[in-house]
Amino acid sequence: MRLYYFPGACSLADHIALKWSGLPHEAIRMDKESIKSEAYLKLNPAGAVPLLVHDEFVLAENVAILDYVASNAPDAALLGDGVQGRAQTLRWLAYLNSDVHGAFKPLFSPRRFLDDESQIEAIAESARAQVARHLEVLDRQLENRHWITGARSVADPYLFVMLRWATRHNISLDSFRNLLRFLERMYADAGAFAAIAEEEDQLE
Repeated sequence: MRLYYFPGACSLADHIALKWSGLPHEAIRMDKESIKSEAYLKLNPAGAVPLLVHDEFVLAENVAILDYVASNAPDAALLGDGVQGRAQTLRWLAYLNSDVHGAFKPLFSPRRFLDDESQIEAIAESARAQVARHLEVLDRQLENRHWITGARSVADPYLFVMLRWATRHNISLDSFRNLLRFLERMYADAGAFAAIAEEEDQLE
């Protein structure tokens, strides 16, 4: 498997999942120029990461990739236990992908929402408040749990990415003791450490 990633992007979740899975893989670092290259656009016309290539099979979109990696490594048990466990994993993946990830977009590209320089900071503050509301939900979910569904799954690396984004964009985690505990656990995890080291050559 070949994972195309961009440092700091949500593709880190897939990278960690691959480390946890034990599947043979190669991580290919991309940048703003290479994701728009002719060769890459043939693989992914959206010109975005993550992208997973497995032999001749090409797959984009984070949730699909995480599900595919976990499904190819059943012994790693990254999709939950049984039908209901898988459903819970997909439930939290969907929430992280649609609601939480989406709430960050005004922080990444505020001018996509309003091309008015005087309102940029107001947009950012509104986005931070929205992210914080999602963090409250996630913090409650982690009460008395080590992992978001109770058992380690591919939803956990995605949550880890969201928390790293929060700290990077000045969204305090100080009042979320369960999220802080989870963040500490993830930074101590060998797979997460290896993926971050490979992508960034250092821990943040």
